[in-house]
Amino acid sequence: MNKGFLTPKETIEAINAGGRRVLSQSLGRTFVLSLLAGFYISFGAELATVVSSDAAVHLGHGVARLLGGSVFSIGLMLVVVCGAELFTGNSLLASAVLDGEISLAKMLENWGVVIVGNLLGALFFAWLMYETRLWQSGAVGEQAVKLATVKCELSFGVAFVRGILCNWLVCLAVFLATAAREIPGKLLACYVPIMTFVASGFEHSVANMYFIPSGLLLRNDLPAAASLTWWNFAGGNLIPVTLGNIVGGVLFVASAYWYVHAGEKQRRE
Repeated sequence: MNKGFLTPKETIEAINAGGRRVLSQSLGRTFVLSLLAGFYISFGAELATVVSSDAAVHLGHGVARLLGGSVFSIGLMLVVVCGAELFTGNSLLASAVLDGEISLAKMLENWGVVIVGNLLGALFFAWLMYETRLWQSGAVGEQAVKLATVKCELSFGVAFVRGILCNWLVCLAVFLATAAREIPGKLLACYVPIMTFVASGFEHSVANMYFIPSGLLLRNDLPAAASLTWWNFAGGNLIPVTLGNIVGGVLFVASAYWYVHAGEKQRRE
């Protein structure tokens, strides 16, 4: 009987083997898959905005954050099960680099294409949601502006550290989903770590590519703070959060598990 999961050693080996896709996958295919990931994460982000718009009033802030994180996890579920290229999850390619499966240049090329695709996908989705006018229902629009403003007002250091903690959990979610062999297990693997990072208040670069532009699009329709600007989005949030996401995924998941498991043979040699 086949077991329903891979061991940690088998999982990191599967991740390394999967990293070889960047050697043969065309840049066009990578770009389309990265657009899809931008859409999928945005689906989770917009649903989290809707759910959290009035949950705190009735259930309290803690429960509201739990609910927001729970529904946000649909984004990574779609990425993992349907297949897409997500920049934060692709931090795990660093393990394939350490294992000699791909070159550093190939990993950086993948990251460059994927982050651009994720950004364009999230921006397009934010515009689509603005055009639906669904933000006019209840306090959804106000919540979108509030979420975007809070993120734009973070200091560089705070955004960086929150980015580390976020992608530590996101990459663990991908690690767990890779270990799971059945769809229910993959969904649960995505749910728990993603719910944890959202409820905790950590920062995800691709999610913020939707959250902050959504608030920016509403500046002419709803009251907004002066700190909600495109510059604060790019320089004040996206850059430090992206750097933090890289550190969290590469150092605490990809490098750590490669060293413990996949790097054993190379150390012996």
